[in-house]
Amino acid sequence: MTDWGLIAAERLARIARCSAPGPGVTRLPFTTEHTLAIEDIRGWMTAAGMETTLDAAGTLVGRIGTPENTFYMGSHQDSVREGGAFDGIMGVALACLGVEKARADGTTLPFSIEVLAFADEEGVRFPTALIGPRALAGTIDMDVMTLTDRDGIALGDALGAFGGDPASIPALARPRDRAIGYLETHIEQGPVLEDADEALGVVTAICGIERHSVIFRGETGHAGTLPMNTRRDALVGASEFVTAAHETGLAQADLRVTVGELHVAPNVVNAVPREVTLTLEIRAPEDGMREAAGALLHEKAKEIAARRSLDLDMRRVYQQPAQPCDPALREALTEAVVAAGGRGLALPSGATHDASAMADLCPISMLFVRCRDGVSHVPEEHASADDMGRAVGAIADMLARIGAAHDG
Repeated sequence: MTDWGLIAAERLARIARCSAPGPGVTRLPFTTEHTLAIEDIRGWMTAAGMETTLDAAGTLVGRIGTPENTFYMGSHQDSVREGGAFDGIMGVALACLGVEKARADGTTLPFSIEVLAFADEEGVRFPTALIGPRALAGTIDMDVMTLTDRDGIALGDALGAFGGDPASIPALARPRDRAIGYLETHIEQGPVLEDADEALGVVTAICGIERHSVIFRGETGHAGTLPMNTRRDALVGASEFVTAAHETGLAQADLRVTVGELHVAPNVVNAVPREVTLTLEIRAPEDGMREAAGALLHEKAKEIAARRSLDLDMRRVYQQPAQPCDPALREALTEAVVAAGGRGLALPSGATHDASAMADLCPISMLFVRCRDGVSHVPEEHASADDMGRAVGAIADMLARIGAAHDG
């Protein structure tokens, strides 16, 4: 019998060497390391019987089948700086193996399959991301081509030098009436599957995100002479707000509330803090839950500021809606996971993925694979060969189930 998980582990170990020097994996889009990785991925696609092309947005596409109706699978090839060997790229490797296994099983499908190795999901080199899936969905903002990296190189120039063609990107948009769906396989990047002793999980939704800029303003003064009961200490108010944000997140199981950045002025040892600027981020699989948490924390911030005689400037600066996974695709994927020996555990994705942009093209689904210690974006990132083998089996099984449904 073919050990699909072992093949996946060997392929991922090899492609991990397509990395800039340093710990872990650093593979940024449109670089030498990306070029080397493309050659490996092209080999995976060819082994699965797919024809390969590099599209205008830098996505390597493997296609098999002749019908116009298409089911899409894939993920991204890029990493964060000094990241791991599984985030993103594992989803490309397992999609290719899923196609290869389906062919080995003798599965015939009434639709074509495209496996997509997107160039840039992490947004590390350029201050944008999801170029590849947005191009396919027809939602890309072409103004991003003028954005530059830390060396002053424009995204459009880097893409052109890599072999892409910025001017042709708008023509990449796929017809929505021919797009059956999209499956992305990804390490969980969290501890839920490991805690449940489950190899695989079925994603219910990709969480929506909103971010707020929060500024508490008080009054500074000498730390030794300003009486405690007259102080307008901005840091005391901000600290109370941070605690309130954390407690709000604890109140609901799927809500995530984070204060991740904080700046204090004048930030000296012997002065009362005059001003604190902080960020508030809220994530939830349902937009109503997310928005309610944001409204609640706005009220809490106002109450804290009033009680402590502080001025408050709080405003939402970013929001991204939640993307629910398609019920029919979820059902097929859950049945496939159960057939592979799992419980079909359902869980939301707190992180954003290529699937969130593909949702503008077609129904989406996501398969999570257990990651050791729940860690990601670090060199220690790991998924076992056995778990990846189960994932390949589930992917091939899901394709067969979708095929049977479309035949009917």
